[in-house]
Amino acid sequence: MKSKLLQNINSPKDLRLLSEDQLPLVAKELRDFIIDIISVKEGHLGASLGVIELTIALHYVFDTPNDLLVWDVGHQAYGHKILTGRRDNFHTNRQLGGISGFPKRSESNYDTFGVGHSSTSISAALGMAIASNLKGDFEKQHIAVIGDASIASGMAFEGLNHAGVTEANLLVILNDNAIGIDPSVGALKKYLTAVKEGKNPRQNNMIKSLNFDYSGPIDGHDIFAVIKELKRLQKIKGPKFLHITTTKGKGLKQAEEDQVKYHAPGKFDASTGEIHKKIEENLPPKYQDVFGLTVLDLARKNEKIIGITPAMPSGSSLNFMMNEFPARAFDVGIAEQHAVTLAAGMATQGMIVYCTIYSTFLQRAYDQVIHDVALQNLPVIFCLDRAGLVGEDGSTHHGVFDIAYLRCIPNLIVYAPRNEIELQNILYTAQLGLQHPIAIRYPRGRGVIANWQTEHFSKYKKIEIGKSIEIKTGSNVAVLSNGTISNNVSLAVAKITNPDNIAHYDFPFVKPLDENQLHSIFKTFKNIITIEDGVIKGGFGNAITEFAAAHNYTSKIKVLGIPDEFIEHGTVTELQQYCKIDVKSLEILFSTY
Repeated sequence: MKSKLLQNINSPKDLRLLSEDQLPLVAKELRDFIIDIISVKEGHLGASLGVIELTIALHYVFDTPNDLLVWDVGHQAYGHKILTGRRDNFHTNRQLGGISGFPKRSESNYDTFGVGHSSTSISAALGMAIASNLKGDFEKQHIAVIGDASIASGMAFEGLNHAGVTEANLLVILNDNAIGIDPSVGALKKYLTAVKEGKNPRQNNMIKSLNFDYSGPIDGHDIFAVIKELKRLQKIKGPKFLHITTTKGKGLKQAEEDQVKYHAPGKFDASTGEIHKKIEENLPPKYQDVFGLTVLDLARKNEKIIGITPAMPSGSSLNFMMNEFPARAFDVGIAEQHAVTLAAGMATQGMIVYCTIYSTFLQRAYDQVIHDVALQNLPVIFCLDRAGLVGEDGSTHHGVFDIAYLRCIPNLIVYAPRNEIELQNILYTAQLGLQHPIAIRYPRGRGVIANWQTEHFSKYKKIEIGKSIEIKTGSNVAVLSNGTISNNVSLAVAKITNPDNIAHYDFPFVKPLDENQLHSIFKTFKNIITIEDGVIKGGFGNAITEFAAAHNYTSKIKVLGIPDEFIEHGTVTELQQYCKIDVKSLEILFSTY
């Protein structure tokens, strides 16, 4: 369908020139535009489709960007981006050099706060509202849009708790669709369901008890009702709370019916909604599936094994265990801090706990890792999915900091397998009984061994803690790699004309380091290269240089990894090239020795 209204909307000022009765057509055109682009370019689909009417209503009623609008997480902000001057380059979304998949302050003055992790919107908007009051501006509006999965997080409640005792001109809009990436869980979800069904007396409304002016729930797809209520709330001072109900994936039948799959479906047919089938036969397994299937197999044999994930059962593949052992596998919602300390509590009682969290999200529970786990030396098994460069989700989601922020913690073992077999074996080893907590980091995407499940599954081998592996002998330079980036090293060495010059060692343990092997390496080689898919500062390479300094070794050390900057979005291959840790860059480097 050719756009008639949307093509003339270059900013919310243009949107506000339209009459209200034209807005449903804008909503249809905006939905079609997003579907057409994402079907080809990929991205987060369902969340944005679900808030089309809300997005239009917000920019229609409020004086954005003078009024400040904060989107929680940002998966749902595609419509917002298109209406705020980024329609013509929306096709570059999440691509190298293109616009970000999330709101970003440096990209537009309509993006008032950079997001990507959940549950920050209320605190951020409250901070803006308090600042406005301090500056004597009591008319500016401050709006936080948050989902029912995100509002269950502790940080969101901290924001609500504070806002309720202020005079801040804050409007919190709860976009209640009963799902985040996976279906929402917990007592709060049940409470919100009761509210929507009219089974909870209004006098028992918990939001009103926090001193918010509560209204709703209203149909978030009835654009006229949403506009009417926003105009009413616009005139009310102090903290306000609007509860709207929406359908994730609204406007695309398949996205409404399978909301998990269509959160980010990949490429699909825009007219039918059918996802293009990918040829997956004879491909190596996804690392998340190696984790999920291995833990399930181990759990069948060891009744003490517990699985925990904060709102990512399908993304981490813990759903395999959840389906078979629902009493021993827990989705705790978007609550990383709780997940870590819950695991610690279980560990005190002798349970073997696999706590699987995306690397970038474990950052949100750093105090709990230190104080509740490592300080007490509880053998929690942290499984850090999406470690390293993750690709198109960009700087908010790259798991590149974990080595640096974990290796400084006493008692904590830090391990990165070079392939799926080593991941399987460390998961097996961890449940045999460790004396310390361990963090196991592995990347997004597939491994390198296509026949993993047929030839290797369940053939477990115990890994000796702290041991490195000599992958290849060499005469001139020793390359020390950590994790799956070692595959780039092997491929690069195979391409050079003088491969005998390069020795290659895999150091899966960042902590404890194999010091016996390091002494031998430094006594043998004058040139050493370290490589990792984490930040250079504080990372694996720095651990090697610290060892060399402590023992007065003078070998020349070159440290490769992620430079001291936030890496933007692009494919993993493109980003590795930028960081000079791709196969071609390594081939060029190795050829100089």
